[in-house]
Amino acid sequence: MINKGLTEALKFSGDSKISQLLKQLLSQMETQMTQIRVLNQIGMALSAEKDMGRLFEMIIDEARTLTNADGGTLYIMNEEFTELRFAIVQNESLNVRMGGTGGEITWDPVKLLNPDGSKNYQNVSAYAALSGEVVNISDVYHAEGFNFEGTRNFDLKTGYRSKSMLVVPMRNYENDVIGVLQILNCQDALTGKAIPFSKDYQAMTESLASQAAVALCNKKLLSSLEDLLDSFITSIASAIDEKSPYTGGHVRRVVDIAMTIAKKINETEKGVFKETFFSNEELDELRLAGWLHDVGKITTPEHVVDKATKLETVYDRIELIKTRFEVLKRDAMIELLRESGRKTKGEENPEAQKRYENKVRKLEEDLVFLINGNIGSEFMADEKLEILKTIAENTWELSGETKRILSDDEVRNLSIRKGTLNDEEREIINNHATVTLKMLSQLPLPKKFKNMPYYAAAHHERLDGRGYPKGLREEELPLQARILALADVFEALTAKDRPYKKGKTLSEAMKILGFMVKDKHLDPDLFELFVQEKFYLDYAERELTREQIDTDFISL
Repeated sequence: MINKGLTEALKFSGDSKISQLLKQLLSQMETQMTQIRVLNQIGMALSAEKDMGRLFEMIIDEARTLTNADGGTLYIMNEEFTELRFAIVQNESLNVRMGGTGGEITWDPVKLLNPDGSKNYQNVSAYAALSGEVVNISDVYHAEGFNFEGTRNFDLKTGYRSKSMLVVPMRNYENDVIGVLQILNCQDALTGKAIPFSKDYQAMTESLASQAAVALCNKKLLSSLEDLLDSFITSIASAIDEKSPYTGGHVRRVVDIAMTIAKKINETEKGVFKETFFSNEELDELRLAGWLHDVGKITTPEHVVDKATKLETVYDRIELIKTRFEVLKRDAMIELLRESGRKTKGEENPEAQKRYENKVRKLEEDLVFLINGNIGSEFMADEKLEILKTIAENTWELSGETKRILSDDEVRNLSIRKGTLNDEEREIINNHATVTLKMLSQLPLPKKFKNMPYYAAAHHERLDGRGYPKGLREEELPLQARILALADVFEALTAKDRPYKKGKTLSEAMKILGFMVKDKHLDPDLFELFVQEKFYLDYAERELTREQIDTDFISL
């Protein structure tokens, strides 16, 4: 509106001097408005930039563009506020671009303190950081109060002539200096010669430094929050692993396998996955889902997670059964002695001795059967279940009361056909996936991690819809969940630290995985990639025993 008013005033102004002043004022205002628009655009661009290195570069690029500067340096304060580290170094005339996407800077940082502990006011960038003041120098060769010996030596080696310099501290919301923006040799638009930085250029650079500091703080804050989230998640996952002495490391190994599969998919240029590519954010989301896929086990009782045998609760009840059988053997001996006592002294009782030996032998056979049946790897076929029922009918005496040798609960647990968990315990274990989804869905996760809870909770789903917790079918299962499912099963099969089984060899594990693919439990395309690329071999070298890595299988 002001510009429009000045333009209208020019039309009706008859005085040439007034007209000229109005024109100058209009020109200045248009320049300022342009500068404001540019600064606004820069501010939005800085806020939108996610990569820290690119953000550093953008700060220097825009500062140089605004002021027509030939060179620039961005320093970032270290965490201890004791030194300034080089983040970006640019010089157009010398064709120098270091830091950010331009490669690592190995120059020594600028110390803010001298060896004697005094403040380093001799270095101009250190001075700006320590004092918080802007330094605008027309010619560094004639500047007083600062030591530019390093600048002179640089010029001597390169043939460059450093002249005008503008040094601006960057402050955060707590008014702490977090960096220093230094630009060099403002160039005349017509001649290209180095000229001093004007007050307008200084004001714009200060404004840019302020915006850059906000963007930098926001980025560092976001990065710190992500690091905190990442550390917290891995700590929780490790704590869950450590809850059981038998599954320590399971989560870490699942993450290792899953990320190897995902990265291999990114490298694939043919086949089903040639068009599939996970971005860095998607890889992070998958990694976190892997770390948290068993977080629901925080509610699972330890005696269920660690159940090494069918009769184990807080302790293995097979020991009670052994005691009962010892009582039965004792009773058999008492009976033998009683019957032998009825005979004339010195006479033997071969019939009673034989009955005793047969009874003890049968008790020992039954006990061995029960001990073997208590092991999770022992499959309980129908004929074994009949033997179990027969044994359970035996009785023993306790405090004058006759009891069955096996309680109903013991028979029920020993009747488990495969593994160590009964139906109720299996339901408790399976419930961890439901709890995982419930817990993770309540977290205020960043938008880029919005699918993480569903990937984490779906690692026990199956392509045929018979998995849990939701019974999702093939078309409902994202690739990330399928990757975690394959990683989880492979780790479980080969794990050498389970209480109820020993780790499978690679050939055994791959055979079982193949059956699970046929049963529509696992994704066939992922399994084919897993087999063809053989990238499980590096994992095997790190995590499996020598006995598990069968060389005949590897050579296939």
